[in-house]
Amino acid sequence: MENSLYTPSEVLDNNINAEVTKANLPLGKMILLGLLAGAFIAIGGAASNVAVHNISNVGLARTLAGAIFPVGLMLVVLVGGELFTGNCLMLMAYFDKKISGSSFLRNLIIVYISNLVGALIIDVLLFFSGQFNYTNGGLGAYTIKVAISKATISPGAAIASGILCNILVCLAILMASAAKDVAGKILAIFFPIMAFVICGFEHCVANMFYIPAGMLAATNSSYVEQAKNLYGITAQQCEQLLSVASTKCFFFVTLGNIIGGMVFVGAIFYAIHKTHWKKYQ
Repeated sequence: MENSLYTPSEVLDNNINAEVTKANLPLGKMILLGLLAGAFIAIGGAASNVAVHNISNVGLARTLAGAIFPVGLMLVVLVGGELFTGNCLMLMAYFDKKISGSSFLRNLIIVYISNLVGALIIDVLLFFSGQFNYTNGGLGAYTIKVAISKATISPGAAIASGILCNILVCLAILMASAAKDVAGKILAIFFPIMAFVICGFEHCVANMFYIPAGMLAATNSSYVEQAKNLYGITAQQCEQLLSVASTKCFFFVTLGNIIGGMVFVGAIFYAIHKTHWKKYQ
């Protein structure tokens, strides 16, 4: 019977080879794949918001959201997409001298911007679809609440939460690449991503959906009124959400995601499987 899993060292080698391909993608293809990944993650966030927006029990709501949100990364891995947080693992190919620093940085910058645009497209489509009207505008109010909570996180908490998030995301990607069949990849993705959602960790690409979605919802007076009635959110808080200052959290969450993916996963796993440990004995 054929082994259904790659060994950890094979997983690392396979990922490095895939990262070389990522680094050498034509610009147009890289942008399109980045747009898809941003849209896929946004769809996962949108679906989880709909499912939990009227649930008051925090633990139950997060568990349900955690069961739904992983569809975004499943789409990225199985259909194809370039996701900034997962591409932090390209550090392994850089360490292995398979890609240059400039091609690594080029990929991260282009994919980050493309992810943002892809997520924004879904934000706009959802807003004009009327979806935020669910539960008499309750979904719009909940969208505002989520955006405010993410936009007002402290820098230290954003970095720490971002680190924890991308540890789990990158581990999910490595686990998925260990499986040789679709079912194995789905299971490998599901549980780490479910864990990060339940814990409430911060993911910069997911926030590209959540915060702009809340900003759009805050332009609708009925959603703002519902946010006040349901969550005690003031009109001033909604106005602050619409300011440029509300986006400063992206920098700190992104920094945390970079540290989590590159240092805590990429660098450590490269050291484990690629370092010649005999010379240290």
